[in-house]
This record gives sequence, C-alpha cells and structure tokens, in this order.
Amino acid sequence: MSPLSKIRRRQWLPSIPSAAGCSRNWISLPPPARLLLGWGLLGRRSTITCEALESHRLVRVAKTRQWGGLTERLLVATAASYIVSPSALGPVAADPGRERDRLSASYLIALAARIVREVGALLGRSREIDKRLPTLSLDTEIRFRSAADRAAFSRDLATAVTTLAARYHDRSSAGGRTHRLVVVAHPLPKESKTS
Repeated sequence: MSPLSKIRRRQWLPSIPSAAGCSRNWISLPPPARLLLGWGLLGRRSTITCEALESHRLVRVAKTRQWGGLTERLLVATAASYIVSPSALGPVAADPGRERDRLSASYLIALAARIVREVGALLGRSREIDKRLPTLSLDTEIRFRSAADRAAFSRDLATAVTTLAARYHDRSSAGGRTHRLVVVAHPLPKESKTS
C-alpha cells in the first residue's frame, strides 16, 4: 500500500507521537492530495498521514506552536504546482517500450512520459547535491505547405540527426556521459473561438 493512501481528508489529522510527546498536524488538503482525490485514488475515508506527504516532500512545516499538551504543526505545499511522474501510475503508465507504432500519438505521449520520469529523477538528485542539470531544449513552430513537404522535412531531419549523432557519439570515452535525444512533432491544437 502506498504511503499516500494513508491521508485522511479532513483539516485535523489524528495525533501522531513525536519525541516531545504528542503532535497534532494542521493541514488543509494540499494540491497533491487534491489531485489524487480528483483521480479517485484518494477517497474520503482513506487514511493518509502528514508524514507521508512530508516524506515525499509534497508539504513542509511552516509553523509550529504549543496548544495545550500538543505541538501543532501548520503544513504548507512545497510548490505552486506539481508534475506527477507517470511512474506513479505503476504498470499502466505510458511506456515507449510497449508501443509498436512509432508514428502514433500514444508513442509520442509515452516518450514525453519517459522524459518527465527521467528528468524529474535527475533534477531531484541534482538539487540534492546543489549542481545544475545540463539539458538542451528546442521548441519551434513550422507550417508545412503539404503532407509531402512534411514528409520531406521528416526525412531531412532524421538524416541530420543521424549524421550528428554518428559524428559526436563516443562509446569508448571514459569521462563521457550518455544523453537521450528525443525529437517530436505534432500538429498544434486549433485556437478556440472563445479565446
């Protein structure tokens, strides 16, 4: 059972023993728990503890105060927004290794999910050691005159990437580090008429 399945959806959570006696955690349901609730992964009767959220660094203690014989802790979310790793979905998460059609939208989504999973883990480690994570991101829009032009562009891009990878890839370099290069393209969503 996931530690996050132990959060109780109410403002005052049960007493939790601490070194100084009893501790009471004061919390409004934080964004990560609201997200789980929205996905149906967290029910009103589920039991979830503040320590589970703290252990995952989703909340932090903002203030403590003595209240009778208890220590009251005000917990706040650690971020304004969260990106949930696809690995949180377990075996049903998108996985490029399971997709057979490399030209499908689901394969593209699986690649994006892998980027979130891998870069998220690397970013967490780089923050722990206070070191910048070297990345490269390119983002542009291109309008093709026809499907034939789009296909020609795809061939030219694949040739250019293959040529550059062959030129710079050095498997035998002792001090080298392997990087993942993902190139994706998709049609832009049409602008809604209300925006």
